[in-house]
Amino acid sequence: MIDKAKNSTKAAKRVAAKATKQVANTAGKLLPIRSRSQLRSTDVQIARDYIREFWPRLERLQLKDDESLLALPKPYLVPSYEEGAGFDYNELYYWDSFFMVRGMLDEQHEQLVSGILEDLLSLYKRFKIIPNGSRTFLMGRSQPPFLTTFIYDVYNTYGKDKKWLQEAMDVAKQEYKTVWMGTKKPNERLVHKGLSRYYDINYLHDLAEAESGWDMTPRFNRRALNYLPVDLNALLYKYEMDFARTARLLDDRREAAKWEQAALARKETMDELMWDRLRGLYYDYNYVKEKRGNVSSLAAYFPMWAGMVSEKQAAQLVKALRRFENKGGLATTDALPLGQYVPGSMPVQWAFPNGWAPLQFIVVEGLLRYGYHEDAKRIAMKWLKTNLDWFNEHHVFLEKYNVVNPEKPPQKGVYPSQTGFGWTNAVFERFCQQFVDRES
Repeated sequence: MIDKAKNSTKAAKRVAAKATKQVANTAGKLLPIRSRSQLRSTDVQIARDYIREFWPRLERLQLKDDESLLALPKPYLVPSYEEGAGFDYNELYYWDSFFMVRGMLDEQHEQLVSGILEDLLSLYKRFKIIPNGSRTFLMGRSQPPFLTTFIYDVYNTYGKDKKWLQEAMDVAKQEYKTVWMGTKKPNERLVHKGLSRYYDINYLHDLAEAESGWDMTPRFNRRALNYLPVDLNALLYKYEMDFARTARLLDDRREAAKWEQAALARKETMDELMWDRLRGLYYDYNYVKEKRGNVSSLAAYFPMWAGMVSEKQAAQLVKALRRFENKGGLATTDALPLGQYVPGSMPVQWAFPNGWAPLQFIVVEGLLRYGYHEDAKRIAMKWLKTNLDWFNEHHVFLEKYNVVNPEKPPQKGVYPSQTGFGWTNAVFERFCQQFVDRES
């Protein structure tokens, strides 16, 4: 079976090489791009073909533990692959996996999408945590929890039955209780007024920041263990509401009421500690100093995505988009007055002027949820155009982009910038489905 996996990887490389050659051959035939609010199917077709042919290059199958690499029952996707690159991936990542299937929720990809979810569930069952990635050395932390949303994606898209839903949600409940609501090692995350923080078993701030997925960012001032993050607690609100939704589907009204009350309590505490009415944004809360952080970031829009804001708050969040919106899409933070470094001269890539596909997706979905369709379309089109212009020029997709000057490279981080990136490909395809195909 391992030989089969290796053969599959070799076949994937051949397919990707073919796709790259196709792009090179058609580079001179690429159509002129229309305005940012007008893209047609023909404008994006070559890029979408490239993405479709690229996915096999990211697919892996690891049926046995191999040194630090953990076994998983089904094929999965790695974040990126580039021939000859010294910085390479062969492991599954938690939140990357969620975003990489955004453009695959269809009949054609049922086996792969369902299998990736099965891999995540199997990791929890085996280790009592869904680790940052499927490596032994990444077991000390997790990543932003999207498990219940992933479960409902598979349940709704592929018509799973209620027994399947209950079994999958039972695993998510265990993850919620053990990992995200843990109060002592190895999961000391629930620390203040019912809210949780990012954490790492080594109790190091920078490693806790790595659990956020935003490595590195100015949000936490290099003190991630001291902060209650907006995005994490919005995700846990979504868990609680998904548990309530499941209980109602299973005709357990008492259970549903319990989870709805937990979600309401979390919302009220977040509004008290994190919501800034004057600026119309949520801010991470430093519970050690008992004050809000001062970095405006797109983490503020996770509550909107989760459906936990009022209509008035939603209107203020939409108004505050001008802090982040640039020529090429949404910057991760507003402009940093003291440059692109957090204390200690650590380069930060999750900050202005960089834009990231997952955050564009979260904001656009939040806008759609509250009926701001034109704002959602405008931002999605800016992002598509940024991705497309770079692809037409360089024949690759990037893990992040400079949205202030889209023709320039993004700000570098603590690890080398990656090309051919899974979540960028996925969100590009998803936005094409939502805003190009439907318009066409």
